[in-house]
Amino acid sequence: MTSEQIESEQASHVRLPLEGVRVIDIASFLAAPIGAMFMADFGAEVIKVERPGTGDESRFWGNNKNGIGLYAKVLNRNKKSVTADLRTPLGAEILKRLVKDADVLVENFRPGTLERWGLGWDVLCAINPRLVMLRITGFGQTGPNAARPGFGTLAEAYSGFAHINGNAGQPPILPAFGLADSTAGLMGAFLAMVALKGRDVNGGKGQFIDLALYEPLFMLLGPQAIDFDQLGLVQERNGSLHSFTAPRNCYCTKDGKYVAIAGASQSTFERMCVALEVPDIPNDPRFRDNRLRMKNNRELDPALGAAAARFTLDELMERFIACEAAAAPVNTIAQVFEDPHFAARENLVSIFDEEIGASLRFQNIVGKLSATPGRVRHTAQKLGASNRAILIDELGFTEEQLEAGEARSEARSETRGKNLAI
Repeated sequence: MTSEQIESEQASHVRLPLEGVRVIDIASFLAAPIGAMFMADFGAEVIKVERPGTGDESRFWGNNKNGIGLYAKVLNRNKKSVTADLRTPLGAEILKRLVKDADVLVENFRPGTLERWGLGWDVLCAINPRLVMLRITGFGQTGPNAARPGFGTLAEAYSGFAHINGNAGQPPILPAFGLADSTAGLMGAFLAMVALKGRDVNGGKGQFIDLALYEPLFMLLGPQAIDFDQLGLVQERNGSLHSFTAPRNCYCTKDGKYVAIAGASQSTFERMCVALEVPDIPNDPRFRDNRLRMKNNRELDPALGAAAARFTLDELMERFIACEAAAAPVNTIAQVFEDPHFAARENLVSIFDEEIGASLRFQNIVGKLSATPGRVRHTAQKLGASNRAILIDELGFTEEQLEAGEARSEARSETRGKNLAI
């Protein structure tokens, strides 16, 4: 047995950090399920509760293979799927039984929805005082906008991100992926861990977490708030040019590809100019330090662009690496799949999916713990795949009860979508 095999064998017997933590995920779409996914990645037992018949609407988002949604296979990896309609007495009872032994409940219904169904925080924490309840909504549980429906797109605009994203004189540009949802999911997972630690240090009492979709993205926007507060500055759209360092942009190379270059420190800027064969630029009085470069960026940026255009992407990368200057290719996803560094870091994982009948490659666990690394154990289960193991064998419901409950759910005319917060 090789040392790598021995190490792999030993790792398989090491408990993951969140083993023993039970998470109930009753959310739909992106943000809250992403938060639950991060917890599942590191060993939490996540039970995904989905509506009978249709399941989480993310199963129908984006591209599909043989009618099976691909992105949902990633979002709900490492989770167990059970079905229950929380609007029905049976669905409510299922959730109450699940919550009894749970550590975390993740939800994203519009404020007041769970309360109308008799499943509000007061009811659930009475069942399990140790419960941590992560509530991710468009605008939070309080404030004048709390009752409004909210999606990631609205959060990207409302937070101030869209206003600064785009080219000068052109309309704002929304991101081409779920940026607000992803950041809220990350923050939600972090806050859930904080709340669990808080439970440990405060006598075992749980609490709920009120997180609005726009809040994490607003926090990540950098110095905008303090610049406005102290200087009255409103950051405007300026393409890829940075608001606090220069130079920084994507430049077209001789072979029609793009490279991202940043000179965040003085030494990095000087090495960049050597790599681009414009070593005299740092001596120009207009560009001698960062504040001068910011002031005169309209003259600096075209000069760097012209210099970059004299080299192919491969030539440019070789020169930057030799000079220890900062640059990276602007990768397409096809380039990512071929990149040896992504391969060496195991940033992509290949997992066989029984429902599709093929191996799926997608993003691997984020972050590498030296002793207890997370891992993708399986892709998203087929809808209701864990019904028998959890609802019948563990919680004690009968097949007849579940069948009757599913029939009642299908008969209801109300749609779940208008109750969702995101």
